[in-house]
Amino acid sequence: MGKIISLVNQKGGVGKTTSSINLAASLGVLKKRVLLVDLDPQGNTTTGIGINKADINKSVYDLLIDTASLKETIVKTKFKNLYVLPATINLAGADIELMEKSRTEPGFVKGGQLKKHLDMAKDMFDFIIIDCPPSLGILTTNALTASDSVIIPVQCEFFALEGIMQLLSTIRLAQKSLNPSLDIEGVLLTMYDNRTNLGQEVVEEIKSYFKERVYDTIIPRLVRLSEAPSHGKPILAYDPHSRGTEAYLNLAKEVIERNGN
Repeated sequence: MGKIISLVNQKGGVGKTTSSINLAASLGVLKKRVLLVDLDPQGNTTTGIGINKADINKSVYDLLIDTASLKETIVKTKFKNLYVLPATINLAGADIELMEKSRTEPGFVKGGQLKKHLDMAKDMFDFIIIDCPPSLGILTTNALTASDSVIIPVQCEFFALEGIMQLLSTIRLAQKSLNPSLDIEGVLLTMYDNRTNLGQEVVEEIKSYFKERVYDTIIPRLVRLSEAPSHGKPILAYDPHSRGTEAYLNLAKEVIERNGN
C-alpha cells in the first residue's frame, strides 16, 4: 500500500516544486515506484519533469471534475520508476467548478475528489508525491484530504516562520474536519546558504520548534538546482554529481527510512 505525501506551504518561492520533482525522482532511483501529482495551475512540476503541455490530452483537472479516469491521466516520464499526473492552465478554474458541482450534484464532495481517485492508485505506487499550489484553497484542501502526511518546505531566510502558524492551523483544521489521520511527515529546510550566519540561525530556530520532525538533510541554495527544471530534468539527471543530487538522494533515503521500507 503506497503512501500519499503532500508538499505544502502557502508561501511561494520556498523550493516546494523543486523538492517535489527531485524527491520523487530520487525515490524512483532508489527503486520505489512513484506518482508525482502536479496540483499547481502553473504546471511547473509538469514542465520541470520534461512533459510538454501541448501533448497532454487529459490532466489532473479532468480527474477532479470526473471527466477522465486515473488511467487516462497518468503519464510515464523518461525517468526511472517515475510517473506524473500533469497539470495545465485548466486547473486555474477548478476551484469554481468544484464548488458549482458540489451545489448541483448530490454526493459530490469538492474537497474529496482527489482522494477518491488517488486511493485507487495506492496499490500501484510506493509513494504518491503531491506538489500543492502556494495557497490554502480548494486544491490544497483536496491534497490534505487525500494525503497520509505532509512535508513542509521552509526556506532558510529571515521570515522563515512567517505563515507557518497559519499553515499549521490549516493542517489541524483538516485533521479535525476532513482527515483525522493526517500527519506531519517532516519539515524540510531549503535554500540554505552556509556562508551566512542567518542561514544557521534559521536552521536552529526551526529545529527548536519542530524538533525531530526536521529532516537531517538540508537543501543547499544552488544555481544548478534552479537551472534543472528549465531543461525538463530533475537534478540527478541534469547534474548527477552535484551537491543537489546528493542532498535529494539523502532526503529520499530519510523518507524511506521514516516509513520503514
